[in-house]
Amino acid sequence: MQPVTILTPTIVHLDADAFFVAVEQARDPTLRGKKVAVGGRARGIIASASYEARASGVFTPMPTARALQVCPDLILVSHGHGGYGEVSRRMFDVCETLTPIVQRNSIDEGYLDLGPCGFTTAAAVEAAVRGLQRKIWAELQIPVSMGIAANRLVAQIASKLRKPRGFVVVPPGSEAEFLAPLGVGKLPGIGGKTEAVLAERGIRLVRDILARNEDELRSVFGNGWREVRAMARGEDDRPVETEHEDAKSYSQQETFAADIGDFAEIERVAKGMIDALLPKIRADGKRVRTMTVKVRYPDFAQEAHAQSLETATDLEAPFYPLVAPLLHAAWRKRRPLRLVSVRFSEVEGGAAQLEMFAEGEERRRKLAAVLDRLNARGGETVVRRGHQLAQSTTASKTSMD
Repeated sequence: MQPVTILTPTIVHLDADAFFVAVEQARDPTLRGKKVAVGGRARGIIASASYEARASGVFTPMPTARALQVCPDLILVSHGHGGYGEVSRRMFDVCETLTPIVQRNSIDEGYLDLGPCGFTTAAAVEAAVRGLQRKIWAELQIPVSMGIAANRLVAQIASKLRKPRGFVVVPPGSEAEFLAPLGVGKLPGIGGKTEAVLAERGIRLVRDILARNEDELRSVFGNGWREVRAMARGEDDRPVETEHEDAKSYSQQETFAADIGDFAEIERVAKGMIDALLPKIRADGKRVRTMTVKVRYPDFAQEAHAQSLETATDLEAPFYPLVAPLLHAAWRKRRPLRLVSVRFSEVEGGAAQLEMFAEGEERRRKLAAVLDRLNARGGETVVRRGHQLAQSTTASKTSMD
């Protein structure tokens, strides 16, 4: 039997444009078109910069002090304003109105598989995805870029080529041709330092990889040469993976725009993931007992460490003290990191049984529920812990502690 040729690209990569800034601009439209960045003051870093700010030399994760030097008229918005997790959830909820197969890869990126939607032509797929792009803007005022291809790898690269509000379609069968003229830095896992080393070996474009024989590739990329060659060809068989409603775990990850080695900042990001995940766990009526912190290095090597509580909970406070020791245990090499993630497992359902003297915990649970409702209604304007308060410049914030 002859293999069936795929004529319709069905994998979409969604990449929100300057997501954190876009959320702030949706909250305050007067910020649109201006040099805006989201980040911590004093010794903080820039987490997101508008394209106007980027044109003035502001990048992530540039130290805030440096950003203000290169762009004195930069409008700096604190992380503490928050609401990003809720906007992300709503954005992917909109995606699920088009297809049930949605992979929420990070707070601002994800994949969609339109295979079950019954589209028979590329034009129909393109029209549906353009409609989704418009719908996300209409409902959330969040600009997104879209890449459409036959697989995840090519769709991801395509979505990042013409930001902001990019829209790139790669016809099935043209993956290698599409990638060939691009710089090797467009391939996942090849950062600036690696790109410079490859340039010294005469490998500047993706087509230069395909022009090398196996021995040459092995001398440059070592044992990973086959994977690199497959990427250069645009080959990828990974499926789009969805989270089931009855989750066995809850997780969130953040891939940094540039490798980062600041322990305090990475710890703050990890605690922010706790803040984003626990409201969802409460909303699902679940409790969790085990937290895993995973780190990934620029060469894609990764390590993880986990710790469990004696009793499952749906509150943030018991997990905060675990972040630093878990991060120390997982981050053994102490090299700059590409990614950090937090995962909660050993999920239990139903209400927690109260101990004899657990009235205080029940009060905290009721307060958490109130804060969840406030944050869901008007954006995350309520500060839960000190790691958020440190980033806030709004004196009227309320803390759980």
